[in-house]
This record gives sequence, structure tokens and C-alpha cells, in this order.
Amino acid sequence: MSFLEAFFIALVEGITEFLPVSSTGHMMIVTALMGMKVTPFVKLFTICIQLGAILSVVVIYFKRFFKSVNFYLKLIVAFIPAAVAGLLLGDYIDAALENVFGVAVALFLGGIILLFVDKWFQQNNLDEEKDISYGKAFKIGLFQCIALFPGISRSGATIVGGMTQKLTRKNAAEFSFFLAVPTMFAATAKKLLDFYKDGLQLDSHEVSLLIFGNVVAFVVAMLAIKFFISMLNKSGFTIFGWYRIVVGAILIILFLLHVPLSVV
Repeated sequence: MSFLEAFFIALVEGITEFLPVSSTGHMMIVTALMGMKVTPFVKLFTICIQLGAILSVVVIYFKRFFKSVNFYLKLIVAFIPAAVAGLLLGDYIDAALENVFGVAVALFLGGIILLFVDKWFQQNNLDEEKDISYGKAFKIGLFQCIALFPGISRSGATIVGGMTQKLTRKNAAEFSFFLAVPTMFAATAKKLLDFYKDGLQLDSHEVSLLIFGNVVAFVVAMLAIKFFISMLNKSGFTIFGWYRIVVGAILIILFLLHVPLSVV
């Protein structure tokens, strides 16, 4: 992997991490478009740089992370389902990181769902973090399990999960951001551990790529969070739904026509 390739992947990660469009799915698409081979390091890179993007949440919402012990307990409760599922389904998830067609289908179907989300939950009125009980946090965490597979969107699944618990769009989005912090810390740690367990080691170039990718993702994500919250409040999920449908449909058609993404 070159630094230019790392830059484009990290750029896409920073832009899409908090949008309900699947950042992992988009990184897989970008690597395919660039004709990159899905090596163990490429898989590691696409997981680890998500941590860089997630850390932007800590900076933007710094005061919220030191608000109360209950805040952390709710995050732990919401994190548990995905932690268990990730340990049990790790091999299947790793294999899914090579299935771009599966990402295309997930993008398309997820887009259809997003077209109706605003209508389904337009009466939601829980607008404060204190309105999220432990039970609600756990149920939101169950939705995060769905997003373990590329193309679903962790952000989209947990936001919709929050809205099923009567949270407003903004409250659900912010809790989704907060929940991403322990989730991506754990995912990065597990991926690094698995990498070394497989007898692999990072050389100095790969370490530099990981640092560079995390920095790029962090900076871009800082801008993307504010954009997403603003757009979500003004327009809802419809625009993201149509985006997913269009991208998913194009990819599915390309696959049906046997057109390699690397030559698009």
C-alpha cells in the first residue's frame, strides 16, 4: 500500500464513518476501484483507521465524556451485544471484508429502509441523553450487531435502533457517535491481536501508513460530524437512502455485467 492509496482510503473513512452509508463498505469499494489486493494488512488498515475517525467524537464532545458515571455505564451496556457477537462471528466478518457484492446488496436494501425511517419515527420526543435508560441502551446495542457485516452501516443501524426507542434523530445520532468509541477501540485491539496471532508483523512502512491513515481520518471526520448533524436535522435520512440505493444499484449492475471495479 502506498501513502496515496492510504490517503484515499482514510479520506473516505473520515467522510463516511458517521454517515448512515457504511464506511467499511465504502473503503472496500475504494480498494477495489484502485485495484488493490485485499491482504491481511489492508484489512487491518481499514479497521484501525476507523479508530482515528472515532476519536474526533471525543474531541468534539469532550465535556460529555466527563459528565457522569451513568454515561459510561450506558455505553458499556450498549457495547456488550456487539462485543459478544464480534467474538463469536469474527471469522465470518473477516471473510465478508472481501465480498464487495454483498456490500452492494446491503447498501441497496439499507437505502430502501432509510427512505421510510423519518416517517416511521416522526413522533419521537426523547431529546436528552438522560432519557436513555439501560434497557434502551442495550436494545440500541443489539442493532449495532447487525452492522458487524460490511455495507450495513454501524452509524445507520444504531441511529435507527435509537429511534425505535423514541429518541429524536439528534439524540440517537449522538449516542451512536458515543457508542462508536468503545466499539472501535475494541475492534482495533482485536484486529491487531489477531494480526500478530497469525504470525504477522508490521514493518516500519506499515506503521507509518497506520499513523498517517488515522490522522487523515481524524481530521476529515471532525468536519463530517458537524455536517451530518446539520443535514440530519434539516433533511432527515431520505438523501442518504437515495444515495445508498443509487450506489448499490450501480455496483450490482456492474457485477451482473461482470465489469471489474478496478477498471471502472
